[in-house]
Amino acid sequence: MKDVEVPKDYHHQKEIEWQETWQKTNLYQFNQDENRPYYIIDTPPPYPTGSIHIGHVLNWLYMDLIARWKRMQGYSVLFPQGWDCHGLPTEVKVEEIHSIKKNDVPRDEFRRMCIELTTENIQGMKTQMQRMGYSQDWSREYVTMTPEYQEKTQLSFLQMYDDGLIYRAVHPVNWCPRCETAIAFAEVEYQENETFLNYLEFPASSDESGVLIATTRPELLAACVAVVVHPDDKRYQHLTGKKVTVPLFNREVEIITDKEVDPEFGTGAVMICTFGDKTDVTWVNRYNLDIIEAINEQGIMQEVCGKYRGQTLEECKFNILEDLDKEGFLTKKEKVDQNVGQCWRCKTPIEILVKKQWFVAVKEMNEKIIDAAEGMEWMPEHMKTRLLNWTGSMDWDWCISRQRIFATPIPVWYCSDCGEVMLPGAEELPLDPTQTQPSKTCKCGGTDFQAEVDVLDTWMDSSITPLVIAGWPSPDYKDLFPSSIRQQGHDIIRTWAFYTILRSLALTGEAPFGSVVVNGMVFGEDGHKMSKSRGNVIAPEEVVAEYGADALRLWASNSVPGSDVPFAWKDVQHGYKFLRKFWNAFRFVNMHLADYNKENDNEIIIKSLKPLDKWILSGLNQMVGEVTQAMEECNFAHARNRIQTYIWHDFCDDYIEAVKYRLYTDDEGESKQAALYTLNTVIKTSLRLLSPFTPHFTEEIHYYLEGYQKEQMEGEDNELGSIHRESWPTVEKDLVDESAEEIGRVGVEVISELRRFKASHKMPLNTPLKSVTVYAASDDIYGQLNILKEDIKGTMRIEDVMISEGKPDVREIVVQVTPRMDKIGPEFKGQAPVIVGYLQSNDPGKIAETIDNEGYIDIEGSKVTADHVSTSKELVGHTGEKVDLILMEDLDLVVELII
Repeated sequence: MKDVEVPKDYHHQKEIEWQETWQKTNLYQFNQDENRPYYIIDTPPPYPTGSIHIGHVLNWLYMDLIARWKRMQGYSVLFPQGWDCHGLPTEVKVEEIHSIKKNDVPRDEFRRMCIELTTENIQGMKTQMQRMGYSQDWSREYVTMTPEYQEKTQLSFLQMYDDGLIYRAVHPVNWCPRCETAIAFAEVEYQENETFLNYLEFPASSDESGVLIATTRPELLAACVAVVVHPDDKRYQHLTGKKVTVPLFNREVEIITDKEVDPEFGTGAVMICTFGDKTDVTWVNRYNLDIIEAINEQGIMQEVCGKYRGQTLEECKFNILEDLDKEGFLTKKEKVDQNVGQCWRCKTPIEILVKKQWFVAVKEMNEKIIDAAEGMEWMPEHMKTRLLNWTGSMDWDWCISRQRIFATPIPVWYCSDCGEVMLPGAEELPLDPTQTQPSKTCKCGGTDFQAEVDVLDTWMDSSITPLVIAGWPSPDYKDLFPSSIRQQGHDIIRTWAFYTILRSLALTGEAPFGSVVVNGMVFGEDGHKMSKSRGNVIAPEEVVAEYGADALRLWASNSVPGSDVPFAWKDVQHGYKFLRKFWNAFRFVNMHLADYNKENDNEIIIKSLKPLDKWILSGLNQMVGEVTQAMEECNFAHARNRIQTYIWHDFCDDYIEAVKYRLYTDDEGESKQAALYTLNTVIKTSLRLLSPFTPHFTEEIHYYLEGYQKEQMEGEDNELGSIHRESWPTVEKDLVDESAEEIGRVGVEVISELRRFKASHKMPLNTPLKSVTVYAASDDIYGQLNILKEDIKGTMRIEDVMISEGKPDVREIVVQVTPRMDKIGPEFKGQAPVIVGYLQSNDPGKIAETIDNEGYIDIEGSKVTADHVSTSKELVGHTGEKVDLILMEDLDLVVELII
């Protein structure tokens, strides 16, 4: 205990001081040379937007809870922090800030703008993360836009290319016209909306009848290459192999059959265009149909569209429908629900274009990915199904090339003479092929090369994080690989989780991590997912300024993996109140711990423990076991709530109140020392359990409790160091006592009822009571109450406590009869004073007894009944003194009090 006085209030502004101390003393730095088992956390590198949001708070709290807990369990924990800098979000923001498009300025200049913005944003988010008290090892920080990281990404590209897992091909790809780049299927989001199903006549090109088709995309008529029907559809069987004419474009296309056609949708006849959706791609490949490119990279109609060339997709759709209607080809329109694929960043509807792109051969890896996922521990287990379902639904390989600028360059050139792909050596990395040339000639002898201007998908950077944090490609990376755990949101299972498993298997043959913990999303107080468009976003810094980081951490920890979490100010406020409750309890305890003799023999102290000491210590150890199990299962909500309930109610409300009488005594004997031992044990153990959740608050109490100076935190002596250097509590089995817990619960309930009695009678809690007799109907409870007798007496300041079996001998007596003047005056008039005088001067018990027996009492000829008076009654015990009774039905007890 420190000699200095503990402040009256806990000020959460002091959190910043502790954060500075932790950083200054490298408290969380990973030491690979330590003789302790490693625990490696593969952390998600966020896009540096400049500001963390409430979702980040939840995400990183999970990692921080795990990291802090594992350190206390004796592990050397690697908890790094990275930044996934590349990709569309940064480029889009730079274009917005500078009012330009990416190609309006030289590539180097645009990239410089992106780096400048990203560097600034990283610093802002780093400051916010440290303000939340997250315990990353910042000496292990990685940034994907640095040359060091790009070297690793490019090396992984070369290795997978050499292994035949990366290839270049002409293939339909998902294309975002706004971002002007290919995107992977995992980056396509689907949005439901309402559109029109348009019924169009395709005239016959011979004597046969035409076909009525239904389409939601008439703007793609110019790219129609066939009409397809179901082979068993009798309406069209006679037309199979015949041709019809594409309206407005007067081009013949064949009618073919395929079992994937739904005869019930629309007319049962579908136009195949290149490309409206994935099914079109399947049919084109299956039947070797022509490819007509009607849309360019910006979403503008091309020459093949005739009079509609140069129009946007929306303009073309409007104008074509008008012309179809004028020419009589449009027969009707009906509303229909539509699931539209859109770019996950800018929300623009995607198109399918045919492009020469770079791909990862996903299909070759699918079985290995499935096996690896099955071998991992998933929390919750059902999140594994999302990955398996995604893996099984992959129709196309992963397109990894992007038509952007701010990203890792694809390290490739092409020979101008023969088209051969030229790759650099590993020792030449990192490089930008647009800024240098190959170091050797082509095998054809050519010396003129064209640089690849496309760049890599940002997931190519972030999908090697377990390897990067382990030090790959250095041979000793295997010391830290695979990671112990991957923690992430469920929204990126099909991207980050899937791609990381794929890449680790491809590059090392091993799965990247052993466990996966998945957190949910944060919802606003309106019940909807937080979003700027809804206006329900709460900024973390706003909460921290008002209530501190620890109160916000308590809110976020009240969650379980996989479940979405609603944000509510009242929950943060509740955590804030809890911390202040604990602080006040600590201040009280700390004042008395000066009297605690640390030289006491614990074995002797334990033998002298009182019933309520045994109760609170048994409960403490039961809690240690429960919280440890909850942490193992990442059930942070149960762990937090169990700790909070125990501290708030069992310890603060019940135990501390029950032992005050043992503390305020000059007797330094066994009873007082046992109480101080118990208080000291509960405080210290509870602090360790709570420290991963509220690191600043527990460090502050530990600082006063242990008496160390902040500059001593660099020392190795745990007695002088941070609470975060302490060990995680273990269950002291000798102190787990179920019978003591039963006895304690009885004592706590009786004491609580007596406290409630005093409060209801507006009596200060320290007001003495003359006598209390507790009557028990059960032999067991009777025996327990006798054990608790001294605690009940001392806690509630009772002069005499008796424990008895059976029921109290009490009777109800009338102590006052009050005339009702509203009845007596009007009825008895002049006789009223006589009646009132009689009632006030005679024995109220006898008056009441007479009225009860006779129905009235005769007062000088006036019959006064129960309607003319009101009576006051009270209970008296066998001694004749006034008593109060408390009925405790759950324990089948009656408490008789004499005040």
